[in-house]
Amino acid sequence: MRVAKPILLRLLFGLLSLIFVSFVTFVADEIAPGDAATMAAGDKATPETVERLRHQFGLDRPWPIRYVEFLGKASHGDFGESYFGTREKVSDIVKRTLPMTAKLACLAILLASGVGILLGTLAAVYKNRFADRGVLTISTLGVTVPNFVLAPLLVFIFVIKLDVLPLTWVTELKAPEIYYLILPVCILAARPMALITRLTRATMIDTMQQEFIRTAVAKGVPRRRLIFRHALRNAILPVITAIGTSFGFLLTGSFVIERYFVMPGLGSATIEAIQQGNMPVVQAGIMITGSMFILLNLFVDILLPILDPRIRESQI
Repeated sequence: MRVAKPILLRLLFGLLSLIFVSFVTFVADEIAPGDAATMAAGDKATPETVERLRHQFGLDRPWPIRYVEFLGKASHGDFGESYFGTREKVSDIVKRTLPMTAKLACLAILLASGVGILLGTLAAVYKNRFADRGVLTISTLGVTVPNFVLAPLLVFIFVIKLDVLPLTWVTELKAPEIYYLILPVCILAARPMALITRLTRATMIDTMQQEFIRTAVAKGVPRRRLIFRHALRNAILPVITAIGTSFGFLLTGSFVIERYFVMPGLGSATIEAIQQGNMPVVQAGIMITGSMFILLNLFVDILLPILDPRIRESQI
């Protein structure tokens, strides 16, 4: 019961956050000039054509009624139909595009976590030496250089100059899929990798100065075991929290990367829907990624007490 109550509270607050975000998105679309009917009809459409499309899309009804209906259907996984194209069900669009976004985010966080923890540990062990300064320089660049600068730079090097990687995703892949994922994953992982590196370094340096580490050194514990089993094991908890938060942001950060590399993911579909005013797809993208972000952070909150008995005892 002591564990179930905070979990239920977090789920409740997460649900309220999702409703608030969806409400703000719905209202923003209502007050914005134009709507999906205007976009679908085109610039030369007659007012009668626009009104006919508004009635067809259900946009001629009061927005509070439409919003309440949307929440009721969304709670059952029904986000309606797309306003454009073949009027495909939004749930089918999500099923088709979500795996690409999830794959991109998972690969990026795995790369960022593995390299970030390794570099951060290396920098802490060789504090104030050449390796430490080199890692800090790389991590600073990772934090300061934005994705929209890093993407064309890497494309110029590896696609145009070296010609070793493909530029954009194609319907029929001409090479193994991993070749199309290398650049998007590396670009997406760059910033969280830098943040995890700096955080790992800071927590490792603090842990290495603790009394139990000095005791282990006095007892003659081998250096590798001292670093990875004693120091890193105790320093990793804040890093796990950062990894969980970073993964949530990667789900939305992948939107721009998907669009840049023409990848068939939920992010690319959501950005296209924003440009069209296709609100069912926009709302689905927001609700799905928001739900994944909330559930992932809840998982991290549950995982930390399991890994560290001190947190579990403080909660009890």
